[in-house]
Amino acid sequence: MKRKFFVPLLAAVLSLGVSAAFGQSDSQLQASAQKALNGSKMKNVQVSVQNGVATLSGSVDVFDLKEQADHKIHRIKGIKAVENDIQIAGPEVSDQELHQKLLRAIEYDRVGYGTTAFNAIGVSVSNGVVTLSGHAYGPVDADSAVAVASNTKGVKDVVNDIQVDPVSPMDDRTRIAVFRSVYGFPSLNKYAMDPGKPIRISVQNGNVTLYGEVDSQADKDAAGIRANSVPGVFHVSNQLNVAGNQPEKK
Repeated sequence: MKRKFFVPLLAAVLSLGVSAAFGQSDSQLQASAQKALNGSKMKNVQVSVQNGVATLSGSVDVFDLKEQADHKIHRIKGIKAVENDIQIAGPEVSDQELHQKLLRAIEYDRVGYGTTAFNAIGVSVSNGVVTLSGHAYGPVDADSAVAVASNTKGVKDVVNDIQVDPVSPMDDRTRIAVFRSVYGFPSLNKYAMDPGKPIRISVQNGNVTLYGEVDSQADKDAAGIRANSVPGVFHVSNQLNVAGNQPEKK
């Protein structure tokens, strides 16, 4: 009796396919995927599934929604892989316009959280693809910069090359001490008036790097001297730009 039951079961498996017999069929997976994308922000996204591989097409308003769609489908049990062909809708925005917009948005992104002066995040744009570089005080600050870029209209993709400075109580003390020494100096405290803080302080294992832009060479030199005067600082790299001068190429 057991043998007679096994033969028709094996035939059913071979005819329906393993995934259909013991899991979800492609049509079931497709229905689950389309349900996961249900929402006004993804109303123009379509999904098809073949052999467990989901292909996303259609359009969304910003790059972040494209990423969200990808993550939603990847979480569906039975989906083996995702081909994300979603396009970013809306008018084309020039690289120069995107660059200026993102620079300002990221510069003021963390104002009010106490870490603004310790983030030195660079932005470059090529054919709508944004690359974020430089240093961030922590992973939250780095992720926040990525979120700003990903939710900006006109951005086609985001490359995250931000380096997160190492977590260290000693470095934290150094950051605060350098901040007070630099911004507390009479000729430099004018820079504290702007919440974007053009003098950015990055610390890695006692090594300090100054980024941003100042009004004069005298201000740049003063900032370097003040940073060097802080006990516990091993080395200072003064990469401040002077307004009106072309920044040095690394």
